[in-house]
Amino acid sequence: MDIKERIHRSPPPTPQAQAEAAPPPGHPRGRKGRVAVLPLSVTALVACGVLLLLLAGGSAARRGGQFLDADPATARPSGDGRGDLHQARPRDGGHGTMESSKVQRDKLIGGLLAPGFDEQSCLSRYQSALYRKESPHLPSTYLLERLREHEVLQKKCGPHTGSYNKAIEQLKSGQDIEAGDCNYLVWVSYSGLGNRILTITSAFLYAILTNRVLLVDGDKGTADLFCEPFPETSWLLPSDFPINQFENFNTGSPESYGKMLKTENIRSDGSFKGPKPAFIYLHLAHDYDDYDKLFFCEHSQQHLQRIPWLILRSDNYFVPSLFLIPAYHEELMRLFPQKDTVFHHLGRYLFHPTNVVWGLITRYYDSYLARADEKLGIQIRAFDTETGPFQHVLDQVLSCTLKENLLPEVNAQLPIVSTRKVRSKVVLVTSLNSGYYERIRNMYWEHPTTNGEIISFHQPSHEEHQDSDKKMHNMKAWAEIYLLSLSDVMVTSAWSTFGYVAQGLSGLKTWLMFKPENHTAPNPPCRQVMSMEPCFHAPPFYDCKARRGTDTGKLVPHVRHCEDMSWGLKLVDTDEW
Repeated sequence: MDIKERIHRSPPPTPQAQAEAAPPPGHPRGRKGRVAVLPLSVTALVACGVLLLLLAGGSAARRGGQFLDADPATARPSGDGRGDLHQARPRDGGHGTMESSKVQRDKLIGGLLAPGFDEQSCLSRYQSALYRKESPHLPSTYLLERLREHEVLQKKCGPHTGSYNKAIEQLKSGQDIEAGDCNYLVWVSYSGLGNRILTITSAFLYAILTNRVLLVDGDKGTADLFCEPFPETSWLLPSDFPINQFENFNTGSPESYGKMLKTENIRSDGSFKGPKPAFIYLHLAHDYDDYDKLFFCEHSQQHLQRIPWLILRSDNYFVPSLFLIPAYHEELMRLFPQKDTVFHHLGRYLFHPTNVVWGLITRYYDSYLARADEKLGIQIRAFDTETGPFQHVLDQVLSCTLKENLLPEVNAQLPIVSTRKVRSKVVLVTSLNSGYYERIRNMYWEHPTTNGEIISFHQPSHEEHQDSDKKMHNMKAWAEIYLLSLSDVMVTSAWSTFGYVAQGLSGLKTWLMFKPENHTAPNPPCRQVMSMEPCFHAPPFYDCKARRGTDTGKLVPHVRHCEDMSWGLKLVDTDEW
């Protein structure tokens, strides 16, 4: 902020100060056409000297890229979107009373978030605007309306309400009950963190479409990772929920919808051979069979509307196939006029790091990332069973970043490269293995860049192998996903849900590194994705109306096959592709 901007933002003088500064009657300054030159007093000379020192200090602070009174909690994007500067603000001891107008405007993320939460209970909810650039992708007014409506439903029917208690008693009795005002979708915790985030998002969208309350299984530390997203209620499934055999559910379970279709316990008209069950289990994981996949047919949705409790297990981002169900098409078009923003908006709405995780994020960001002119995120995931690092993966990372001018070349001939304007770039590397980070870092330490850029490399952790059952492992993973999503430019790995989540939260179209084959770096090494949406890895290939197999990636313009998985599906914005 230059001195003109500081002066412009200075508070107006008080009436008392104006009265003290006003010239006395008859003073030459108050008369037109006359100028009086009076001798300066000693006090005025001192004041001028102090002002000159302040001007010089402000200029020096700007040259240093940071004001001396900067508060790390106020890291914000610079106007050109190339990096973040800590801008000074008075320390008021509170949590928002002196926030800038930009933060006040951005803290609700374009209206996605509801005001009124206790800010101290979840600092990240409203502080994310201090760290994240404002998204160019605005949510539709209809999406905002539906979110507010859904929040009312969650509050009315959520855990420990009268409606919930009544529904639980009916569930326990197993009686033949009809769907009412409060119907439920229970998400079962399953698979790794990236998969869980993607499937919660899919489940939430389905809950909106079907007017169901979303309750999430607290297993695997859900409450340790994410704040409550809905006001004045909880989305966590109570521990005394009467159905406790989640781990035993699978594609062959008698409670499974696919199994019921296979054994004809559900007839073609949606009626049941015996009493209508109080709940149905939906198996939408990667190993589901053809009967389970009939969930994505419209006639199945008509059957399921009558069931008050649905229990869902999945490790797939199944949103693209929801767009292929005719009954939901118009609603989805209104919710998301820009088709490739589903996860971007819903992910930012749902997933706010808890205070413990937010501490991991902000301490690392303020220490290593905030002051750079540009932040490059590189996410490396190798699916080999052997222990890395692998030379072909390192070659692919370097080939991609150099070819696409994301990193500058190094000069192996000169010990130093002079430049009149030194520009800094920080590279955040996330990987289970530290070998890639160390070798790339050493390369840029031992040799100068050809363009004189200063490059620094940082890797928050290297856990060596994925352990999704450990609390701190998941906390670090969530912190690294979030840090990665704060990048200006990003490189991610094929097939990785970790990368998909960071990409979607960031709103960036990342450079995707293709999966290597036979321990050989692919050529080309990477390409920019056609949309920021995640890939649905295991979609059905079935035309429900014609009752035959079909390529579901060719039915509508906005559902295409993924760049990294030829049989996968992803949403794209048809205005661009």
